[in-house]
Amino acid sequence: MRNFSYPGRSVTYGMNGAIATSSQHASQVGLSILKAGGNAIDAAIAACAVQCVVDPMQTGIGGDCFALIAPSGSAAIEGLNGSGKAPGALTADTLLEAGEDEISLTSPHAVTVPGAIDAWCKLHADYGSMDFADLLAPAIDCAENGYVVTQRTAVDWSLAQEKLLGNEAATALYTKGGATPEAGTLWQLPKLAQTLKAVAKNGRSAFYEGEIAEKMIASLNKAGATHVASDFSRTSADMVDLINTEFQGHTVWQIPPNGQGIIALLMMNILKRYDMAGLDPVGAKRLHLQAEAARLAYLARDIYVADPLQADVPVEMLLSEDFADHLCSFIEVGKAGDPSGANAFDKHKDTVYLSVVDKDGTAVSFINSLFHPFGSGIACPETGVMFQNRGAGFVVDKDHPNCVAPNKRPLHTIIPGMVTTGDTASLCYGVMGGAYQPVGHSHVLSNLYDFGMDVQEAIDCPRAFYNAGTLEVEEGLEDSVVQELADMGYEIKQAEIAMGGGQMIAINSETGVLSAASEPRKDGVALAY
Repeated sequence: MRNFSYPGRSVTYGMNGAIATSSQHASQVGLSILKAGGNAIDAAIAACAVQCVVDPMQTGIGGDCFALIAPSGSAAIEGLNGSGKAPGALTADTLLEAGEDEISLTSPHAVTVPGAIDAWCKLHADYGSMDFADLLAPAIDCAENGYVVTQRTAVDWSLAQEKLLGNEAATALYTKGGATPEAGTLWQLPKLAQTLKAVAKNGRSAFYEGEIAEKMIASLNKAGATHVASDFSRTSADMVDLINTEFQGHTVWQIPPNGQGIIALLMMNILKRYDMAGLDPVGAKRLHLQAEAARLAYLARDIYVADPLQADVPVEMLLSEDFADHLCSFIEVGKAGDPSGANAFDKHKDTVYLSVVDKDGTAVSFINSLFHPFGSGIACPETGVMFQNRGAGFVVDKDHPNCVAPNKRPLHTIIPGMVTTGDTASLCYGVMGGAYQPVGHSHVLSNLYDFGMDVQEAIDCPRAFYNAGTLEVEEGLEDSVVQELADMGYEIKQAEIAMGGGQMIAINSETGVLSAASEPRKDGVALAY
């Protein structure tokens, strides 16, 4: 329990339903859906749609979506991969012939087909209980009639100003006179409202076929992309067989590659080999072991993780006890390891993650993203859609499993999480933040299960991230701890902005009590009733 003499947040408790998001607007909408009789999927879709309007740099309908579902709170977790694919005409040879040996973050070739709308529609068809139009109504209202920009959103928006000014449509949609809004500003997105209205009325076909799709494709082609109508019309989210590992008596579930959830599991397989519980949770030794686990796990990610439909991804090997033992042999306790090859690439990605549990115990772990702030920076002026830049996750190396190819999914960073204990779901959680996410997942779960923190303490706890040879640290860590890490040989960098953003709901299967927590580094809130 937190020390009430210091600023902080208390755990939010409820019995009938709970939601935690990084937006106060979205949390309020999600709770209203639950109170109106909607289920967790209904609330998640409605809340996420709102965030696609009110946090436009973080997420949007031009991005992707993943979800984990625990129907009626059971341990039979189900997963949806709603990540989009490269256009059918995009090949490594095409790029190499044009002198491009990588896909930049603002390249038109970084735009994979948006998967979010198809994922929402599939989730609604399979699990939803309310009318789809009613779920999108709050988001439409925000876009059409306006919403108030919150503090962290204003900061993130301002940091993306240069990108927005690089595209005429993005400048018109998301700036006023070239300036981004300050906190407290009323903002409207009427073009996006019209697109959402069409989707609310006609579902996925309104987005992936016909006039809206034609306008989006025209914008992409104008920017130099190769998308055609069939790339959009064939988009389909997939139900997938999940992967898991055991961690401190619990089972942790992730969606398999092309996402990096497997790396979160690999990190936990490494960390459970050490007596973490005997360490100071904000001490140098704990953060050192976490950094070493990240160094080695991310190296494995950058070698092996790709779209399993177009590459051989050794999932069983990566999750094996032998592989974890092998990686541990490269850890020298008390000394920073060799950083060569260990690369998490650019960590500053923007995403929204939300967690929902309803009165029947159904839990949904839900994540939606444009990748980097405002994605590729390419927007469609007629539809208000900002396009993601997930294709920058590809490499342009024909010998690499993650090489760009037609209709292929790139290495993906966003990962929802779920934990089961025995035969019930016990924790619905996620930590957004691009490449940071596997570290965030292992950090908060260790906080809970090694150090006995409550859900809010687990999210609040100061963070560090080993990234491409540098250990980035938050300001919340003591100077003596940072110095001890430097003495171990780490190159220390002060994080430019607070790391990641987590949401979490713990489920007590015996009492029915829900314990919800929301990230203090964002503008959101956990609500329950």
